[in-house]
Amino acid sequence: MERARLAFIGFGEAAQAFAKDMPAALAAYDRKTDVAATREAKRADYARLGVAPCADNAAAIAGAALILSLVTAAQALAAARETAAAIPAGALFCDMNSVAPDTKRAAALAIEAAGGRYVDVAVMAPVHPARRAVSLLVSGPHAEAGVEALRAAGFAKVRRVEGPVGRASSIKMIRSVMVKGLEALTTECVLAADRAGVTDEVIAALNASWPGVDWAEKADYNLERMMVHGLRRAEEMDEVVKTLDGLGTGSAMTRGTVERQRTIGRLGLGSESDLPLAAKIAAILDDQQEEAA
Repeated sequence: MERARLAFIGFGEAAQAFAKDMPAALAAYDRKTDVAATREAKRADYARLGVAPCADNAAAIAGAALILSLVTAAQALAAARETAAAIPAGALFCDMNSVAPDTKRAAALAIEAAGGRYVDVAVMAPVHPARRAVSLLVSGPHAEAGVEALRAAGFAKVRRVEGPVGRASSIKMIRSVMVKGLEALTTECVLAADRAGVTDEVIAALNASWPGVDWAEKADYNLERMMVHGLRRAEEMDEVVKTLDGLGTGSAMTRGTVERQRTIGRLGLGSESDLPLAAKIAAILDDQQEEAA
């Protein structure tokens, strides 16, 4: 039996984690193939995972029954509108991007008006090491069809949440207030502790206050995530601000998270993210000092 055709819009870390050994005929389009500096690396990603490279969005989705959108938060709505221009009738468009409910509702309008079926999907944890065992929440009028299609594609933990488009993304966005906020707070704490020469004492005090939590390990992990993904996380947190402001509950703390995530991301220290905690802190402080000079 011929395998169902599945298309990726965006082929970064998450899409590549999902594509490995996926039981479907895969095609993909990523904007990085349009840029000379990143074209060959992206083509190598396609080849490594057995994915058919496509020159544009329309070519990737042609004949696809299931489309997974995995782009940056800033590009999510534009990707949906571009896909709508050529989406096959009845195709499921699973918007797996970390964006505000209002952004997903706008994307849904474009997809549905073009004859596609829009599914709001929230990816609830890092894609590594879980890959297709990562927890997914699904909502909207086509949620049941989306759950079935995602499970058929090899996703093991897919759960429907009752409600319209925006319900799943609300859960993800509001959860990110805490998850990404803690990353930012941890970074602010250990940078100051290092500058004051009291890192060991601060870590020990935190461990005493939260028995069972290794704050040195948590700080190391949180800094690694921000050094590698700070810019992308800042885009997501911009969408969280939109979510909170839309609810009218306030977003003061989250706006600070955006600033801290973006500041660390802009340093371009991803290649140093495997260093020990003390070296991570030193690299961040050194770069910040150079920028301030």
